[in-house]
Amino acid sequence: MCNFMDFVPKSRRMEMKFSEFVDSMHKREEEGGEERVYLQQTLNDTVGKKIVVDFLGFNWNWINRQQATLNWGPLTSNLLLVGMEGNVTPAHYDEQQNFFAQIKGHKRCILFPPDQFECLYSYPVHHPCDRQSQVDFDNPNYEKFPNFKNVVGYEAVVGPGDVLYIPMYWWHHIESLLNGGVTITVNFWYKGAPTPKKIEYPLRAHQKVAIMRNIEKMLGEALGDPHEVGPLLKTMIKGRYDQGLS
Repeated sequence: MCNFMDFVPKSRRMEMKFSEFVDSMHKREEEGGEERVYLQQTLNDTVGKKIVVDFLGFNWNWINRQQATLNWGPLTSNLLLVGMEGNVTPAHYDEQQNFFAQIKGHKRCILFPPDQFECLYSYPVHHPCDRQSQVDFDNPNYEKFPNFKNVVGYEAVVGPGDVLYIPMYWWHHIESLLNGGVTITVNFWYKGAPTPKKIEYPLRAHQKVAIMRNIEKMLGEALGDPHEVGPLLKTMIKGRYDQGLS
């Protein structure tokens, strides 16, 4: 576990109008510098009428059939993502089912199943980036994160019209491809299937991850200091890490 009291995030959150975002994005494209902007906007009644009309044009019959077939819970939210070429979303996992619909441009997506948890070194559960990997994929520190050498993932490139299913608790590292221009994506977030009345053993990898993270959270609350959780939790579940999560 890392000390996150002095953590400095690599990005900062800013509130602005959509037109201001577009102007800011074009300015950075012209300057050609390192800094990039990335829009994350929930699709609700606060967005403009034209965006709503476009959104209603989605093939809702298809997506509703997938939800019913997979026995997912209700749709919780939709997120509009607009980015510049070269934007990177670091590896992380989410706790909901996700249909990742690509509208414009191309993105490279690298996915890792939940049984790779010990290879990806998540931040502590009380950290601002608690569901994100600590590993820098461009320059991994194998001394600090030795298990990353053993990580095995799946790679896909999505373009306009493609829909990628990202299961809950699956890690995903996403890059907007260079020379691809602006990228636009819409996420469809669903709750997972209802909890079964009877728990089946052995537990699945994502269930084990959920249990470990909940234990970590409860320990932090009980101890009153999240920094004490790391050594204690490591001792408690060392056997599980040695045996793997699968």
